[in-house]
Amino acid sequence: MFGDIMGKLGEMQQRMEDMKKRLDSITVTGEAGSGLVKATVTGNRKLVNLQISPVLLQENDAEALEDLVTVAVNRALEQAEKVAEAESAAMGRDMLPGFPGM
Repeated sequence: MFGDIMGKLGEMQQRMEDMKKRLDSITVTGEAGSGLVKATVTGNRKLVNLQISPVLLQENDAEALEDLVTVAVNRALEQAEKVAEAESAAMGRDMLPGFPGM
């Protein structure tokens, strides 16, 4: 019995590592200002790219630029959170088939 529990724990740990690797390979992008600012993050919520249109840089309005960057990054992070939740739910369904709510 104890060995079975340890085996399940090891399997769950491996699945968590696999899920983390999958999330590192998934990217999502959040935009602001009709695409003038784009932030790309991984499913593990790491910022990997930030694009700012040259048009914004010419306007020299630092506060507006900061606001757009914040919005774009937050939108990308929200999408990444949804991806991570979906991956976690899928892993739960695989680990506990037939469990209510899964």
